[in-house]
Amino acid sequence: MTAVPPITHLTVTAGPYSYDARLEWADAPQTCAAFVARLPFESRLVHVRWSGEAVWMPLGDMDFAVGYENHTSYPAPGQVILYPGGISETEILLAYGGVHFASKVGQLAGNHFLTITSGLDTLAPLGRRALWEGAQPIRFAAAG
Repeated sequence: MTAVPPITHLTVTAGPYSYDARLEWADAPQTCAAFVARLPFESRLVHVRWSGEAVWMPLGDMDFAVGYENHTSYPAPGQVILYPGGISETEILLAYGGVHFASKVGQLAGNHFLTITSGLDTLAPLGRRALWEGAQPIRFAAAG
């Protein structure tokens, strides 16, 4: 039997926009595997409170059972990070501009596991939409 290759690309639909995205298996294999196991993944995006130009999905006590790998406090536009929980709740953050990832308890770091590869020019409008119009639906699914 031939092994099935892992999912390498996702389609992300957020608000009225659609994006292609690449999973970062080489740098965050545990996070990618934990996320792919939950596909399709649906949530709501809200604008960040403390971190700058980003939207986030607050996930409460959802446990992805991963530690830190490829973690950063400064994701670039189009980078998606997973904060696995700890001093703040579990969350996924999508940067659309300058970000210094933080919470009410201070600086955080999340695992960069996914990179948006198309439609980068619509990330800022998505962020403004979440800021001024409220929570936006988001869906991650295997590309294809």
